Amino acid sequence: MQTLRDALSSDRDRAVFDDLVAGRPTVWVPDRGTQNPDTAFTRLVDDAEARFRWFAPLIEELFPDTRELGGIIESPLTKVSTLSDTLSHEFGRPVPRNLWVKRDDALAVSGSVKSRGGIHEVLETALTVAADLGVDLSPGPTAFLEESVREKMVTRRIVVGSTGNLGMSIGLMGAVLGFSVTVHMSHDAKQWKKDKLRNSGVEVVEHDTDFTEAVRAGRRAADADPRAHFIDDENSRSLFAGYAVAGRRLAGQLAAASVQVDEDNPLTVYLPCGIGGAPGGITYGLATIFGDNVRCVFVEPVSMPAFLLGRLTGLDDGVSVTDIGRGELTVADGLAVGRPSGFVGATVGSLIACYATVTDDDLMRVLALAHDSAALRLEPSACAGLLAAGCAGEDRGTHIAWLTGGSLMPDEEYAALLTAGRRLLTTQARN
Repeated sequence: MQTLRDALSSDRDRAVFDDLVAGRPTVWVPDRGTQNPDTAFTRLVDDAEARFRWFAPLIEELFPDTRELGGIIESPLTKVSTLSDTLSHEFGRPVPRNLWVKRDDALAVSGSVKSRGGIHEVLETALTVAADLGVDLSPGPTAFLEESVREKMVTRRIVVGSTGNLGMSIGLMGAVLGFSVTVHMSHDAKQWKKDKLRNSGVEVVEHDTDFTEAVRAGRRAADADPRAHFIDDENSRSLFAGYAVAGRRLAGQLAAASVQVDEDNPLTVYLPCGIGGAPGGITYGLATIFGDNVRCVFVEPVSMPAFLLGRLTGLDDGVSVTDIGRGELTVADGLAVGRPSGFVGATVGSLIACYATVTDDDLMRVLALAHDSAALRLEPSACAGLLAAGCAGEDRGTHIAWLTGGSLMPDEEYAALLTAGRRLLTTQARN
């Protein structure tokens, strides 16, 4: 641990490192130059957009919630100025009034930011498998609904390791397309997510280990099965491209809302971060459109600051939160990752404007405030962006907290979280 600290180049960085070790909320603004996204991934994102469009008639048929958008899986963008005032009052610091939320908590199919990436790789895999099995897709994507096709698809397996939300998106979409799906879930995963997957025909393998070990177990299982395709949350270009589509679509939503983004009106986007795939892909998609005029902020729990630690030390996936004595369980199960994606760090690390860490108690307070002030029903992970809003000291332009998870949560599960959050608000007010 001391060696990691001594290798840092400034007192500022060492102070942030000390905060990570102590489990204190912190903010790190790295030095950045001009933003030049790697154009090598542009074609992958173009292909992902086209793939989503081609599959839209099938998705519209399978998931009625997408019919209003013609089978496109997308979430609304909503302004929440009242919630901004509430957050500012509760936490005693300025929160930008021009605050919006990207409602991936209500996204169709699996209700989280992981939906687009996970679903995209399932769709891409389906096309590859169909070609391999000689399936005639000339009628279009609805050919996957034919019983003869499903009988072929079920002979192939998709395997993934997950703390919850990625497994949900892959499991639910994979199952409706006829795949056999196995999700290896870490000890952080919520029971209701395991139950929903099983009720949808997905095999769930539970592990008494963290996310990294669940991924390794999934990879080993897939390697031993010639019929299996392993979806690698740590290194998948397909997941990344699916997430990047979300960044591009946000640009269209901003234009439709007459929101200007330029040098005088920058865009700041707060992204909950686990292994880094979803926020990394979104960052890439936004940077290809807005360049230096967008500032992406990655937000992690104090117990699992994997991506920040990897970037701060320059080691990316060469360091784990356990190396600094962290790694405790967190209520933010979707962000419970101890080692970041080296691929994402190398690809978009230079594009990230700021990093922040937050406590579980504060996430729970925000969960209650979001419900009572803005009627938002969120998982704790989804509250990370709201909690970090304004953390970099920038008030100009437009600020967007990217939400994730909540709409599929059982009522009794959410009620318990809401009660706990309100209790923390009351305790804080007394103090």
